[in-house]
Amino acid sequence: MKFNLLIIKVIVTTLCCSTIIACKSTKSGKTSKENLVTPDQKSANEKKKPAFVVEKGPYQATKSKITDLVHTKLEVSFDWKKQYLFGEAELTLVPYFYPQNSVILDAKGMDILEVALIEENKKSPLQFTYDSLQLNVSLNKTYVKAEKYNLYIKYISKPNELDIQSGSQAISDDKGLYFINPLGEDSTKPVQIWTQGETEASSCWFPTIDQPNEKMTQEISIRVDKKFVTLSNGLLEASSENADGTRTDYWVMDKPHAPYLAMMAIGEFSVIKDQWKSPISGKEIEVNYLVEPKYAPYAKAVFGHTPEMLSFFSEKLGYEYPWDKYSQIVVRDYVSGAMENTSASLFMDNLNTTDRELLDKNWDYIIAHELFHHWFGDLVTAESWGNLALNESFANYSEYLWFEHKFGRDYADNHRQEEIEGYLNEASHKQVPIVRKNFVHRMDMFDSHSYNKGGLVLHMLRYELGDDAFFASLKHYLKKNEFTDAELDELRLAFEDVTGLDLDWFFDQWFLNPGHPNLKITHEYNGKELIVTIEQTQ
Repeated sequence: MKFNLLIIKVIVTTLCCSTIIACKSTKSGKTSKENLVTPDQKSANEKKKPAFVVEKGPYQATKSKITDLVHTKLEVSFDWKKQYLFGEAELTLVPYFYPQNSVILDAKGMDILEVALIEENKKSPLQFTYDSLQLNVSLNKTYVKAEKYNLYIKYISKPNELDIQSGSQAISDDKGLYFINPLGEDSTKPVQIWTQGETEASSCWFPTIDQPNEKMTQEISIRVDKKFVTLSNGLLEASSENADGTRTDYWVMDKPHAPYLAMMAIGEFSVIKDQWKSPISGKEIEVNYLVEPKYAPYAKAVFGHTPEMLSFFSEKLGYEYPWDKYSQIVVRDYVSGAMENTSASLFMDNLNTTDRELLDKNWDYIIAHELFHHWFGDLVTAESWGNLALNESFANYSEYLWFEHKFGRDYADNHRQEEIEGYLNEASHKQVPIVRKNFVHRMDMFDSHSYNKGGLVLHMLRYELGDDAFFASLKHYLKKNEFTDAELDELRLAFEDVTGLDLDWFFDQWFLNPGHPNLKITHEYNGKELIVTIEQTQ
């Protein structure tokens, strides 16, 4: 529906025991007795001020690509008492287009011990400056496009000594690396380490180019006590015992993803193994659920729909789940609800539940949400935080899709109504475009516009185009932009490529402008007919 003035008149006539409902509509410019506005009314309406505030901050440009981060190799160990990470990083970089004789890396609150160039397995020291937020390295020469080089950085990460911590309602803290009960002094909590990269907090635990429009492959060697289980992105390729009684786990992620999606989790977890076989190609991958041992008997009751979700989403999108495994882990004291770290989603401890608790609540909505991000967010990533809806609107809408498939349309529509109410609650004091370039802080994007309204608009677009066109367009968008970053125009163009329709009006109206239809409803009854007039007022 286009955003035009619309008046709908519903006439209800009662004849014996039957009710007849007739609807008449008139577009802007056609008036009738019922929708005339008097000059006095018009003057009064013009004087009214909106109850909400249209928030607008400075222009937030998409990060320019000066240097491309190709690969990250990390070796990490920990001082649990001091809550430090000792790291050695090898970064493979290349100028994106223009020749470069230096590189700037994000590295927050670290001690930088050594920076060197690696050539033929030899390290040559490099000059650098560091201001506690960014590491500026002078290279040994000017490198041109497609000419790769390898940097070595030895560092100490000190997350609890950062003085830049901030947060939002969605993500309450952004120090990147978290030690939970590190000395075991709290008998009610397990000892754990976990990371949280979104939005730009991965650079609190390893040097990187911490932007959503960056993509890298990675390998991480994690040295821990033998009693601990580790989890990271990709596959566990090797595990070896060390002479000091520790163990090193070696994780490899061979498909590119954004630095904010890199993760580690360490603790005494039970690993409940499941599996998934693709209905498209027949490939099989491990699906694991990592929980505290006392919750192990209930893990499949919580996460057990995951294989079915993998099949449903793969078939619905026409694009097979793209990663080599899928793990889900529940940790303590998490700073958000859940996070779609590529191939290894992390969840808050509310999901530590028993069968008795599951009688009252299931967690399918959040499980579906994080899984769907593995297409929209992980495979194709919003190029900037202003385009966050390309990640979150889709993840939000996946909840509806799953409920519609698993529990029926009525169940899904009830969930959609809750999403509408959540958006309208925020819209009573804040109305902004879903996709926007003007905001104060990137955390401001994590709101009911990016999530709720974005999902509702996708639902509307689906019914504007029809299922076949909608899902064919999503498949085209994913294939065209796989393992890269995208902005809103690329989504629009994917829909236009498939349908042949001009959809600029829809995307401009619903994604790039604030607001929603405001309705004025009046009625009159003449003894035989109930006349209800619904007027879209803006």
